[in-house]
Formats: sequence, C-alpha cells, structure tokens
Amino acid sequence: MAGYEPVDLHPYCNAGVDVLGDPADDAPLGRVQLRGLPFQVGGDDPAAQRCFIAPQPQTPVSIAVGQQASRVIVAHRLLEPTRPAGHGVGTQVADYAFHLAGGEVVTVPIRERFEIQVVPTEWGRDAFLAVSDTPDGNEPRFEGRWDGAGYRLTEHHKGWVKAYWLWCWENPHPEKTIERIELIPRGPAFLVAALTLSQADEHPFVNGPARPVRLEVTDPDLAARDDVLSIEVDRGVATYPQPLPTTVDDRPGYGAANAPPPASPAYAGVAAIPSATLVLRQRDEDLGQVTWGDVERDGHADTGRVRVELADSGRNWVHVTVLDDATGKQVPCRVHFRSPEGIPYQPHGHHNHVAQNLNSWHYDVGGDVRMGQSTYAYIDGKCQGWLPRGEVVVDVARGFEYAPLRETVRIEPGQRELTLRLNRVTDMAANGWWSGDSHVHFLSTAGAQLEQLGEDLRVVNLLQSQWGALFTSTEEFTGRPSGVGGVHGGDYLTYVGQENRQHALGHMVLWGLKEPVMPWCSDGPDEAELGGALDTNLSDWADRTHAQGGTVVAAHFPNPNGEPAVLVATGRADAVEMLAQGEDNLREYYRYLNSGYRLPLVGGTDKMSSAVPVGLYRTYARLDGNQEFSYDAWCAAVRAGRTFLSGGPLLDLRVDGRQPGDMVELSGPGTVTVEAQVTSIFPLRTLEIVCNGEVVGTATPDSTGDSGDRRLSLTQDVRIDGSAWIAARAFGTQTHLDEWGRQVFAHTSPVYLASGGPWGMADPEGLHYMRTLVEGAREYVRHTAPRRADHLTTHHHGEADHLAWLQRPFDEALRALDARR
Repeated sequence: MAGYEPVDLHPYCNAGVDVLGDPADDAPLGRVQLRGLPFQVGGDDPAAQRCFIAPQPQTPVSIAVGQQASRVIVAHRLLEPTRPAGHGVGTQVADYAFHLAGGEVVTVPIRERFEIQVVPTEWGRDAFLAVSDTPDGNEPRFEGRWDGAGYRLTEHHKGWVKAYWLWCWENPHPEKTIERIELIPRGPAFLVAALTLSQADEHPFVNGPARPVRLEVTDPDLAARDDVLSIEVDRGVATYPQPLPTTVDDRPGYGAANAPPPASPAYAGVAAIPSATLVLRQRDEDLGQVTWGDVERDGHADTGRVRVELADSGRNWVHVTVLDDATGKQVPCRVHFRSPEGIPYQPHGHHNHVAQNLNSWHYDVGGDVRMGQSTYAYIDGKCQGWLPRGEVVVDVARGFEYAPLRETVRIEPGQRELTLRLNRVTDMAANGWWSGDSHVHFLSTAGAQLEQLGEDLRVVNLLQSQWGALFTSTEEFTGRPSGVGGVHGGDYLTYVGQENRQHALGHMVLWGLKEPVMPWCSDGPDEAELGGALDTNLSDWADRTHAQGGTVVAAHFPNPNGEPAVLVATGRADAVEMLAQGEDNLREYYRYLNSGYRLPLVGGTDKMSSAVPVGLYRTYARLDGNQEFSYDAWCAAVRAGRTFLSGGPLLDLRVDGRQPGDMVELSGPGTVTVEAQVTSIFPLRTLEIVCNGEVVGTATPDSTGDSGDRRLSLTQDVRIDGSAWIAARAFGTQTHLDEWGRQVFAHTSPVYLASGGPWGMADPEGLHYMRTLVEGAREYVRHTAPRRADHLTTHHHGEADHLAWLQRPFDEALRALDARR
C-alpha cells in the first residue's frame, strides 16, 4: 500500500510457530493486514518453519534497512511475563537501536506493558504505548448467535490482541536513511514478527475521536431502497450508518416519520487515519470508496454514486436545564437534540437510537423512547452531554398538557449551559382530572417513575405477566403504590399489578393487588408454558382480585374475545380498556352499552418496547370536589365511570350539567342539552356527540367559531325517549409515530339517562351476540382446552371436579343474560 512498505525479515528468522505455544494457529503469517497496514510475517510461504525473530540472550540481531522512513511499525510480543501475574510492568525487555545515516544511533528501551506485552493479555493489562493487532469493531448488526444477544446490545466491541502488539517508532530525522535496526535483548524472551516502514505523513494508528459524516446516495434508485448502508474502514473504525429522518412528517416533540427508512440520507461516525479508505456498500454491492484524508481536507468526497460529507463543526459539553415557564421550576420531560443535518446528540447515558431502531420488545433500555425515527431521552429536568457547535434543533415534550417545544438554539464556543422553557397549556389535575396508564410492561418501578414524570402521567399500572417461560417484573411486586414527588404538587404513583392472560378466553388487567393472583397465565403459548393446561378462568381471577379490593379491567377490549362477555354479564368487569381507536373496538363497546351494561372506559398503551411512550393512550379519572388524590381514589373514580381516554385530545362533556359516569334522571321523554369541548396539542379533525352508538352532533375546524384546529366546541339538544347513554369523542388529523401507529383520538365514558324510571337498556341483538360468545367460550372449555386429570391433580381451587368448576361462571352468565330478555 502507498506509504507503507514491509521489511523482509525472512533472512533473520530463527523461530517457528511452536514458540508461541497454544495460540499458534491464530497467528497471522505471510503477507497480512494488521489494522489496515501491510506486514510480512516470515517468508511468502506461511508453512515455512522459520517465521519469527526470537533473539537469544545476549545476542543482538541486526536488520539491514537502507531506506528513509518517517516511522517504523514493529509487530512483536513478549513471550512470557517477566514476573508472575504481569507484575513486571516497566521491566526492560530489550533495546531497539535505530542506526541512522551519519552515524547517529537512536536507542529506545522496550519495556513490559509499555512498548511490548504478552499475548494473550490479562484483562485490564494492555500495553500503554502499543496497540493490538486487531481494531475495535461492530457487533453483527442484524443477526448472531443466541449466546451473543446480550453483547449485541453494546453494538461495538474492543479489538483484543490476537497475536502481536504493534508499536510505532517515530524517526526524529525522517530525512536520514535508516541503515539498520538492532534488536538487543535484555533478558526476558520476546519475538519480532514483522517491521513495516512508513513514508506517510500520518500516525499509523487512529488517535482521534470519531467525526460525524453525512452519507447521501446520489443514485435515486439505490437511495429509495428500504435498506441500510454499511461502511468498511481499513485503517480506522466506523459506526453503523443510521438513516436520517426526513422532514416530510417531522413533529415537534413527537417524532419524525421515516419507516421503513430509505437508505439515504444517512450518517455515521468515522475515526480513521488520513490514508484510510472508506468503502460504502448496500446489500453487498459496492457503491464506491473515498479516502478519509480527502473528506477531512475538503469537507466532502464523492464516488459518483455516493457523497460523504463531514458534518463536524466542533462540540461542547453542555449542561441543559428545562424549566416550567410559569413556575420557573425544573420540570421532568423528554428531550431530543440534533444538528441541522439531523444527526442526534442525545444526553450522556442515553441512546441516539434505541436498540438501533430495531424491534426492542422486552428490552428495558433505561429511560429512552423512539417515535418514528427520533429517539427521546427522559430526564428529570437536567441533563448533560455533547452538543455540536452552531445551530442545534431542540425537541422537548411532556404529555398532553404542555405545548411541545421545537426550538433552534445556537451553541457558541466555550458555552457550557443551556436553559429551555416549557409552557403548560392546561392543568387537568387542577380541575379534578388525574391521568394514568392502565397497562404497562417490562419497565422497572424506577424506570416507570422516570418516564411517568417525563410524560406528566400521574398513575402507571406496571403489570407482571408471563410469556411462556418468561416471567416479567416478578421482583417489582410490593402490594402497594410507590410514589415520587411531582412538580405541581401531589405524587406520581406506580403500582405493580398483573395482566393475567389466556389466548382464547381473554386477557385481564388487575389493579391494586395486595397479593399475587396465580397462575398468571393458563393453557399454553403464547401466554403460558408449552404443554400447559387450562387451570383457571378469567372469572376466578376477577373474583380473587375483588376479594382484595382490587379493580378488574377487560384488557384491550374485546380481544381475545371469549370470556369478556362473561365478565360483563356477571358484573365482574369494572371497566374495559381501549388501546387504540378502531371501528371494531367502538362497535363492540357500543353494543355492550346498548345491551344495558354500564362500562367505564379506560385507555392504556400496553407498552412492551421503547417504541411506545407511557401514557400515549391514557385514562383521565375525575375525583370528587376536594377529594385527595391517591391510587385508591383514582381506581374508585374509574369504577364509577368518571373517565375519558385520551390519545392527545382533552375532552369535557356535560349533559344537562352532568359529567361522565353520572346519571341524568328524566320524568319522561324530553330533550337534554349536551355541551362538549376538546382542546389538543395536536390538530383536530372532528368533535362528535354519540347517543346510543349514533353520531348526533359534529363540530369541525370549519364549522365552529373556535379559532384554529386545536380547540373545538359543540352544544347540541338531544331528544331522549327512553333509557340512553351519551358520550363524546374526538379525532385528530394524525396517527402517532409509535410502533402501533395509534390514532390521535379521545372518547369519554357515557353519561347515562333514565327516562320515567330506572335506567335499563336491553338491545336484543347485542344480548344475543353476548350469549353466543358465552356459549362458544364454554364449548372451548368443555372440548378444546387441555385439562389435567382430576385423579392426578389437586387443583388450586380445591374442588374435585375441575370441569364443573371451570364451567360455573359461564352457566352463571347465561342465566344472567336470559334474565334480561
């Protein structure tokens, strides 16, 4: 390679691979590349018996050179430590004497752990002035062995020494010819494997940090592929190229759409010496190569199909503080920083890309969340780390009651502090509405508290559960809420409960448990263990929860759609949960309401990865008057139906002055006045009033007198001729950029209306539908689900006839449904 020339040491070699001991087979021999530099170890025949110089005691070896060189790179190794366990640090092993033209001799002492070291090396005892023969690198990006899965999360690995330590001598007189190099042993056994001369004006090993580069594929067909680029650097290292978010759908505080991301533009970090070659590939196809020195000198280099552009304006270590603009107090939130090119600079301790933007199911990665192609760090109101000099784009968000902040700030040389301010647009808790997420997995309690503070989410229900052989959050259960102080008064509470699951009958969320309700899951994958049996039913789980004073929620209503109908018909379901807006969800919910069941509605995320923020769908529950906020009070408000779910919009519904969960009693048929309002930090499409499942009033940005598309209001008189229910719902114009792609949406629980007597609805079609579901689920229990033999089993319920015990709630539900006809 230009600038580097190996010296032929074969005439001086006096030792073979047997001198290495066990790792002999791993020693590179012949013409090899070490850290991208050319070396000649032994002769051209790697099988030759003599391939190393191993000087004998008190017998110097003189190697003729006869060339000019600015540097000499030596591949060598100490054959055994000078003292036990490597405690011979600093012991002189040899002198290397460089004889220059004119008679000058430059002698350098070669010392253990300085210029030379043993191979293999004890962990933590690398050489101080030499580098390993292998560079640092990246873990496999998309696949690998199972036993490497944990290491894969580190993304990178250290270049451990394989056979030789590489040491560089810098010639103080590069204009003078090096006539010869003399190896003078001083006692400990060592070998020299290779010498390479450098005429390049560079240090041969990377001694500078990675610098960000922007990668742009100029071939439009290649750029549009939903693929990733890769980079190979022969004399340095490069991080995985990451796609840069586009500006087509870039939302302040709520992510940048770019999925699946195109190959270009992208960015990477490169640390290399000037002569290094960067090879860019896509799907194993070479797109071209550039020289790193050209990129650093000119700021860019082009291959014809790809452009590599330096995007490094310098950087400062900056301490950032985020304040509530009204109070001046430090406020928890989530933050994202990036350069104008789109390169992220997240706070230290946080990820630029959560799990490389791959599926991160079950990985708790410590207070980060990804929305689209933007990763946010949860902070307590302060953070620190590198920010690029010049313009920096800042994104800050905190739930639905603060306006997201998008601001471009300027970081000047020497700047070490940055203060940002968030504006609260409404305070729902001050009006009696307290937010919570019904359904969260995999976070620790401390992680949940960090994230709920950052999302201004008052309650997190962190749920234990089981996925086959995986049991999660077992160690988190305490049977009581865990609180952390809030900025605006009151606690932010995390309570560890359960999601108990059966794949055909249904899932249920259990809040407020004082002791576990086991088994968590039943009847085989992908909930329970392989080969599992139906050991219990949802109704038993509900009964044991209620016996503790807990709350039962039909999870992600209605699916799995078997036993939820039993829970509703027998009064075991305290609420139903909606995780995403969909016509099927609404149709099912309205059918149950029309059948005469008062069902509070709650919202939650079912968060199982870092691609979902806690509280992106949340429950607002209304406490009475001056009632003190607590977890029990919040659950009681949910059970009373004083709720609305929100995926962004904040609703207010009044029916003749009454709110969700209340009953309006009319003496007979008549008219009620419905007032609905919605405010949102996201643009709105419609506000609707729903009566008995039918839309009876609509407001849009074009039809209301309210200004803009973030606030709508509607007043509607509605004729009531019998028992009824009324709710409000609102739709945004966007879908969120979480991994579910949830609609910006909100829906209240109903206000119930009784006309001329007690409230009661009994839609025949709905009741028939429920009865059919109950019968079908009972048939599953009778004929499909595996059961343990009674004579071989003592069941947890203690009864001898397990099938009769399993069927009992289904029979109870059928009798209750028949009584409503």
